[in-house]
Amino acid sequence: MSRHSKPRTRNNQSSGQSNSLRIIAGKWRGRKVPFPDSEGLRPTSDRVRETLFNWLAPVITDARCLDLFSGSGALSFEALSRGAESATLIDASARVSSQLQKNLNELQCNNANVLTTSAINWLKEANKQEKSFDVVFLDPPFHQQLVAPSCELLDSQGLVEQGSYIYIETEASLPLQLPESWIIHREKKAGQVAYYLCIKDTDE
Repeated sequence: MSRHSKPRTRNNQSSGQSNSLRIIAGKWRGRKVPFPDSEGLRPTSDRVRETLFNWLAPVITDARCLDLFSGSGALSFEALSRGAESATLIDASARVSSQLQKNLNELQCNNANVLTTSAINWLKEANKQEKSFDVVFLDPPFHQQLVAPSCELLDSQGLVEQGSYIYIETEASLPLQLPESWIIHREKKAGQVAYYLCIKDTDE
């Protein structure tokens, strides 16, 4: 979930109320969590999340997850609700990060870590001794050319390994550039948004 550089859609909430998202399934099924009324910030839709987690169903249990450009945290909350071992959430906005941490506290979740920093800077400085992630969520702001460098850094810094899954959500008009060892496992489009589930090739 990211701050997409496109016109903001109207929220279902009435004016003055907090934005919120609903966790679809798992131990927090039906729980609503708020997110800041920040320009362009909206959660990945229920429909797309349901499709994604159907794709991830065989691997999400006990997965170590990385959520770059976290925004509302919709993807991390859904993953944790469905049995992920842990999640690292990264967002550059202190206000957004503060709400993410409040939501985790409210859910009594102690297996997630929120970092307030640029995702690209974090990727550049990531400790190469750190264990790789099983599932990565990559939903950067639109029209800022962040997908390709994020993928390259994930790969070069050893943050994904053979068999890791990488979810990418971006504008449908953007040609997808992936590291040579990654393959597209699933892909769909929803309006102006394209989303992909990639795997670092196990046959590399």
